[in-house]
Amino acid sequence: MEQGRCNVGGRVFCTRMNIRTLTLPAAFNEAIGALVDEAFAIARAEAGLAARKALVLAEARRLSVLSSSLITPAPHGWSAAETARRVLVSEVVCALRLPERTAETLIADSDALVNALPSTFDAVSRGTMSWRHAHLVVDHASSLPSSSLPEFESRVVPLAEHNTAAQFNRKARIVRERMHPETIDSRQSTATEQRAIDLQPARDGMAYLTAFLPAVTAHAIFNRLDGAARAARAAGDTRTVTQLRADSFAGALLGTESPSPELLEILATIRPSVQVTVPVLTLLGRSDAPASLDGYGPIDLETAMKLTGNAPSLTRLLTHPETGSVLSVGRDRYRVPSDLRQMLRTRDGTCRFVGCNRQARGCDIDHTDEWQHGGQTAHDNLAHLCEPHHRLKSLTGWKVLHLGDGRLRWTSPFGREYTTEPEERWAG
Repeated sequence: MEQGRCNVGGRVFCTRMNIRTLTLPAAFNEAIGALVDEAFAIARAEAGLAARKALVLAEARRLSVLSSSLITPAPHGWSAAETARRVLVSEVVCALRLPERTAETLIADSDALVNALPSTFDAVSRGTMSWRHAHLVVDHASSLPSSSLPEFESRVVPLAEHNTAAQFNRKARIVRERMHPETIDSRQSTATEQRAIDLQPARDGMAYLTAFLPAVTAHAIFNRLDGAARAARAAGDTRTVTQLRADSFAGALLGTESPSPELLEILATIRPSVQVTVPVLTLLGRSDAPASLDGYGPIDLETAMKLTGNAPSLTRLLTHPETGSVLSVGRDRYRVPSDLRQMLRTRDGTCRFVGCNRQARGCDIDHTDEWQHGGQTAHDNLAHLCEPHHRLKSLTGWKVLHLGDGRLRWTSPFGREYTTEPEERWAG
């Protein structure tokens, strides 16, 4: 038996512990219980604030729709309604620091909660339903006829108070399936048209590759990978089943004869055209600062060297080890864009509108001051903008100013200012 001393709320207690039990004084239970109660109260307050945010965003959307009657659409541009919508979305993106799709979803969910799902909105306002649960209600309700929404709410709203979001989602999905007027065959045919593959960078040289597929196809793929993984384990492979599934997946898609856990073995089969940024002191062997792969970010030097060794074409970029300023652009390639285009792509990295992560290689290089109005083709008048944000700048009241060091200052039609940083600071 061991005895120890613990301090709770300024009071010292003794505890008795053996290998099987841990007996704590009642004061511990009271203190922990009080903290959990406070966390619960905070969660209810957060739900109430989320409802308040939904209310003001729904009102902002209403005013935005009304403002469209005052907009004269530009020739070959967006309609008045679309222009008003994009102005509101872009302002919410900047003010709340949200991705554009997230902002669009937030505004749409807010409008639906306030104007189409009153029971759900009331539950969020009272704190008996979280915003996550409310988003799931909106998602499931969005494909139901408006006449079915009161019955749908009456069935699912009470479920939110005693179920996790995952449990609630499963139960709400079943209710929606049973109430939907269209057959599952018809709905699946429509949903199948939205199948897609998505790639998202992760930490430590990794990434997520996800697929949105018909359920039968997805299960068939997973079961095949799982079967191969378990067979390999049974044959003595020391990798985990999870690792083997991932390696089997990569091996099948890359055409290797057998799954390989070694990244460099897989890279050996790839012949990419790459742009790699390498700190100059790393090249000289005086620093271990990582290289950077265009479109991803930091990668280890061994992988960078492997990629550059296989690439039929290469742009080599040297950066200052302290400021990150671009020092030079390699001229090893013949048929390439101009040095200025390469340096702008390095400087910007992504679309330069607030919060946008579309890679620069898929964006337009925009003249901030229009060419036809005297704007120059110079680094301090050029920036990468994706097609939607290029049009936003051209067709709405958004203005942008270069600050001289690669930063851009955006001013919204409502007079608010937002600054975006370049991926690489550019000396001069």
